[in-house]
Amino acid sequence: MNNFSKRLLDNISKVFIGKENEILDIIKGILAEGHILIEDVPGVGKTTLVKAIARTLDLSCNRIQFTTDLMPSDILGVSLYNPKDMEFQYKKGPIFANIILADEINRSTAKTQSALLQVMEEGEITEGNITYKLNKPFIVLATENPVEQQGVYNLPEAQLDRFIIKVHLGYPTTEDELKILQGKNMGISLDELNAVVSKEEVIEMQNRVKDIHVSYEIQKYIIRIVQATRSSEKVILGVSTRGSIALMRIAQAEALLDNRDYVIPEDVKKNAKIVLSHRIIKQNIKDSEEKIIEDIISTIPVVI
Repeated sequence: MNNFSKRLLDNISKVFIGKENEILDIIKGILAEGHILIEDVPGVGKTTLVKAIARTLDLSCNRIQFTTDLMPSDILGVSLYNPKDMEFQYKKGPIFANIILADEINRSTAKTQSALLQVMEEGEITEGNITYKLNKPFIVLATENPVEQQGVYNLPEAQLDRFIIKVHLGYPTTEDELKILQGKNMGISLDELNAVVSKEEVIEMQNRVKDIHVSYEIQKYIIRIVQATRSSEKVILGVSTRGSIALMRIAQAEALLDNRDYVIPEDVKKNAKIVLSHRIIKQNIKDSEEKIIEDIISTIPVVI
């Protein structure tokens, strides 16, 4: 763990106890300039964590509560007619921020979810004949309730593919939950949490990730893993090329946080499940997507 990630973890822990590994995964996703999907049951602190990350990174943050009646214009904005000027004027929506907390994203319909497709992929919005660029960094941190719960919709495959990783927080450990009940993370409120890095430093770290060396052999290793998902008998739909790029980017971020300027096979292995599991559609079998990816990794030889 380098100094950058340690500063972030120490600061976030002032308002959010535990889950250091999951927080590090989210940090890797941000440094890789990706969007992150956080799935778990309500009440485990997903929203608090996202807000704490935004404050720690000194990034603007807008929260959008996704519901069945949310419309695309509620996210992206809308053009309204101004009778004084006799022309339409674009009123920007809450999407114009560095971090977007898309809370319970799968409680909205596919029509509303699809409003995020262009902005997540290209960092811009087209309204009429005008295209609006969003300021960098731009990251969607979406929370998702498990599909077994009532009132939720499955995210479309194209939407899932735009999230660089999917993270499961899970319930806190007994020790962490005791600390929460005893108020040991209540020294300060979320509103009092200060930034420990600047926006410029975040962008600099994102640029450094791109410079991490990925050898030809590591690239081939990534491709072999991805191709194995496409040919697996347990999988209906395998990982896309976007998934290959995502795995390489996360491996680069892993190397940077480990104070290296090059990627090793372990960087790929360690992050394969969080990058690839949500990108496959499995056959009707008991194995989870994570188990399928784990089994595939175990069958792919590392040739360096």
